[in-house]
Amino acid sequence: MGLQAAFVFLAGGADPAQHRAIIQTPQVTLTVVGVADYAAAEAAVRDLVAQGVVAIELCGGFGHAGTARIAAAAGGKAVVGAVRFDGHPGLGGKSGDTVFAPAA
Repeated sequence: MGLQAAFVFLAGGADPAQHRAIIQTPQVTLTVVGVADYAAAEAAVRDLVAQGVVAIELCGGFGHAGTARIAAAAGGKAVVGAVRFDGHPGLGGKSGDTVFAPAA
């Protein structure tokens, strides 16, 4: 069966039920999932972990707080890593922490 892994990316209007792909190699099955915000990412990650995914990589749009939220959603059942940008080009040069931060 090999490694069950996922890549989660942020994109405005992304629907994780529709915007996904599965890539299978002899050693890795990679599920790619698009989400619109951190809350959708948390839900998608809980589903991915329930399906047996044990390694999750996040796109550069996830800031430090977003990465921590996703790691918490994984519940210790998957390792979580992240590509890092100071400002993500798909988010107007901002971090997801700025774009998706809860109102104080």
